[in-house]
Amino acid sequence: MLEGAWAAARNLLLVRLDNIGDVVLLSAALRTVKENLPSARATLLAGPSGSQAASLLPWIDDVKVWKALWQDVGGQMPLDPARELELVRFLEQRRFDAAIIFTSFSQSPHGAAYACYLAGIPLRLGESKEFGGGLLTTELRNVPDDLYQAERAIQLLEHVGFEASDRCPRVAVPARARLASRGLLARLGIQRGEPYLVVQPGASCQARRYPLERFAEVARLLHQRLGMPVLLPGSAKEAPDIEAAADRSAGLFSIAGRTRVEELAALVEGAAAVVCNDSLPMHFCAALAVPCVVLFSGTDLEGQWRSPYSPMRLLRRETPCSPCYLFRCRCSLECLDISPTEVALEVEAMLSRPQDAVSLPVDELGTASETRFPLDTPRGAEVAP
Repeated sequence: MLEGAWAAARNLLLVRLDNIGDVVLLSAALRTVKENLPSARATLLAGPSGSQAASLLPWIDDVKVWKALWQDVGGQMPLDPARELELVRFLEQRRFDAAIIFTSFSQSPHGAAYACYLAGIPLRLGESKEFGGGLLTTELRNVPDDLYQAERAIQLLEHVGFEASDRCPRVAVPARARLASRGLLARLGIQRGEPYLVVQPGASCQARRYPLERFAEVARLLHQRLGMPVLLPGSAKEAPDIEAAADRSAGLFSIAGRTRVEELAALVEGAAAVVCNDSLPMHFCAALAVPCVVLFSGTDLEGQWRSPYSPMRLLRRETPCSPCYLFRCRCSLECLDISPTEVALEVEAMLSRPQDAVSLPVDELGTASETRFPLDTPRGAEVAP
């Protein structure tokens, strides 16, 4: 139970400076904050990418977009102390009572904590592995690295007395996004109520991308075997390649560059199943209880990202280099050397389950939530239908 200064907080800063999927997984924590402090104002400090999820999160009142120096992985940002002081001035002007700094297992909260300290925010909560002096007023330590990211955020809140009624990430798809998605489907000739599949090839880095030509073959196989139209979303930058991969195949529709984040969420919400890399659609499926098959590379630990609340299968070949935590594979992506037929069969198996099992935790579904293929499986081997 919240007590003392935390119970009295009425102006909260919630920090998550990562990609869109990370912010989607934060939704359970945002909801928990609002349920425990319903009269408090919650401002999300998010990066340019993550801020795009804001319209799906009704538990926040405001968003401040900031590209943080301590999140500059490539070291591309120029030396500009005045710019950093601008963030401090913003935080100071808003007179926040408390700051909750959400991070992944590998990130430090201390960059954000120092900005909050300089701005005079009296309560500063974060998870830390290293000594940070007095930058945080409350630290959570010894959290397992392989903990599901949504659960990691909840446990941080519980450390100071927040009580969570629902630990599952969720998003609220706006009516305008549903309307836009129905319009797009209609223009493609997909009738309202007609089942369809979503196959999204993209990912934030090369080390997590199953080859595009194999994704296209997965889409063709699924259409042939299930008779459902298949949508292939992606960014505007990816559109030419995705359109070429679809190659005017019957039943395959490239919609790359034609959806905003909230519209993609609406399309995922209505899909019979989704196939994707370790990327945003995976987290939408977790938040919307949509069956999902993920081409999950060896970059990360499965437990950090696999939802225990929705039907989800992670496909990966065992490799000695996993988890590598790299953005670019130094080998030949052996961890994703899985044939399109294998992927299609996993989707079919998932869809063959009774519909009333969709919302159950994965462990209750009676089948494995992930599939790993040993290294001695022949490279590119096909599985008989």
